[in-house]
Amino acid sequence: MAKSRTAADNDVVTIKKYANRRLYDTERSCYITLEDLGAMVRDGREFRVVDAKSGEDITHNVLTQIIMDEETRGETLLPVNFLRHLIGMYGDKMQSMVPQYLEASMAAFRKNQQDVRSALEGALGSNPLAEMTRRNMEIFQQAAGAFIPGAGGSKAKDAEIAALKAEIAELKSELAKKK
Repeated sequence: MAKSRTAADNDVVTIKKYANRRLYDTERSCYITLEDLGAMVRDGREFRVVDAKSGEDITHNVLTQIIMDEETRGETLLPVNFLRHLIGMYGDKMQSMVPQYLEASMAAFRKNQQDVRSALEGALGSNPLAEMTRRNMEIFQQAAGAFIPGAGGSKAKDAEIAALKAEIAELKSELAKKK
């Protein structure tokens, strides 16, 4: 259960990374580990990591390191094919659109995750999966319209929607089998 936060808790904490790879939490005045930073992320705590010598913001690098550490520690979260596709996007003409698309996809996933939790608690009514499917389709259509000029009504879009519907039907089938 999340702790209640005060206005001061919502400030961004500065973490200094020293040449010896130690991380110093300036808010708590103590050294911390990458595991501590991972816990801060899971708690929804905002922070930025700066190189202690240069002052350069290295938050992206440190977050990537946390992901790498998590992936090597246990059950992996990122499938190999996803990683291959992601690596393949570096240098691609569409590279600049990938971050926004991934952020929108993650936001949709988190919303669906919340809906599933609510459904398990009985808060969504009789068919939460159908509602999530409908919302997913709307989000994907909006994302396609934002990133692909003229995406409204083209044959490629219709084919993509049909493929997504087929994938959703397959996922529903798999979920039904697991019950």
